[in-house]
Amino acid sequence: MLKLNSHPSGRHFLQIPGPTNVPDRILRAMDYPTIDHRGPEFQQLGKKILGQIGKIFQTEQPVVIYPASGTGAWEAALVNTLSPGDTVLMYETGHFATLWKKMADKLSLKSEFLGDDWRRGVDAAKIEARLRADSGHVIKAVAVVHNETSTGVTSDIAAVRRAIDAAGHPALLLVDTISSLGSLDYRHDEWGVDVTVAGSQKGLMLPPGLSFNAVSQKAIAASKTAKLARAFWAWDEIIEANKNGFWPYTPATNLLYGLSEACDMLLEEGMQNVFARHQRHAEATRQCVRAWGLEILCQNEAEYSGALTAVVMPVGAGGERCNADALRKVILANFNMSLGQGLNKLSGWVFRIGHLGDFNDLTLMGTLAGVEMGLVLAGVPHKAGGVAAAMQSLQQSAVAVAAQPA
Repeated sequence: MLKLNSHPSGRHFLQIPGPTNVPDRILRAMDYPTIDHRGPEFQQLGKKILGQIGKIFQTEQPVVIYPASGTGAWEAALVNTLSPGDTVLMYETGHFATLWKKMADKLSLKSEFLGDDWRRGVDAAKIEARLRADSGHVIKAVAVVHNETSTGVTSDIAAVRRAIDAAGHPALLLVDTISSLGSLDYRHDEWGVDVTVAGSQKGLMLPPGLSFNAVSQKAIAASKTAKLARAFWAWDEIIEANKNGFWPYTPATNLLYGLSEACDMLLEEGMQNVFARHQRHAEATRQCVRAWGLEILCQNEAEYSGALTAVVMPVGAGGERCNADALRKVILANFNMSLGQGLNKLSGWVFRIGHLGDFNDLTLMGTLAGVEMGLVLAGVPHKAGGVAAAMQSLQQSAVAVAAQPA
């Protein structure tokens, strides 16, 4: 029987797809003494953050920051724009899309769920067809997840916007980017998104505790007539206070220190370089999984996530599928590494490798080596050579980058 070592040597490999590893620069920034959130020093910090955060969302519109988890930002997106009984068209891409739908139902909204395949992203054609059929414009919003954290499937948000426009429908577009913001290319303004939902604990490299709504002018106009009850989540008072660098309540001061540093780090690297780094690590991970002879959950290569890879467990010698949680337990006990579990109907037959946030080539190689050794110890059928395939992928991509003109 394997026993978890209570004092393992070395650092813990937190390779779940969020919360991610918090880099030292951010930890040191958060360690700064708390200051007066009504004073001039905080005002300077607030204006700096509010001037930077839009660059991460690729927007010139307001970004509302809450001391909350991503779930709070989900609620804020709904209650600021909709009224009781309004219909929201949503798309089932995985566990988190399902949770957002359940929240809409609890808020006295009428949700419609398209799709049911957790191995593919949003089918924009289905959204267009449903909106064309809605001649009375009963549907008030379309809500989709950009990067489904439970499956490693990314959806084409620009295609969803084109579908709404092609249908000539006035519905708002609400998008969850909780596991994609700061990791995958996302363009709030260019893609015509009305409310973008995000959280601090993934691509932004912070601990959990901050969430975001990037809001269009159309969304702000909708908030003036929306009837769902809201107080803490209301945008108007926050946006007004933000004009002077403040918040209308006590903000999460030390997390905002960290957010300031996170923005600095992302913008210093350059957002396009950040996106390319994530795609490079994702491709190396997929090459590794294929070399093991295992199956990637996402079935459409165009929808592969750059933030995480969900791996399907193989069928063992006895004809039954190997258990992903048993594998994760072996890897944690022997190598002090956490992998993401399968959620909801994926429980037990999928494990998830997070490769987002503060992440480099050596972190990836250590992660994949831990998985490969774990597969051996757990007796999971696979082929050898996955780590070597990942290393070759990284080397080839590094050579290609070096060959590009400066």
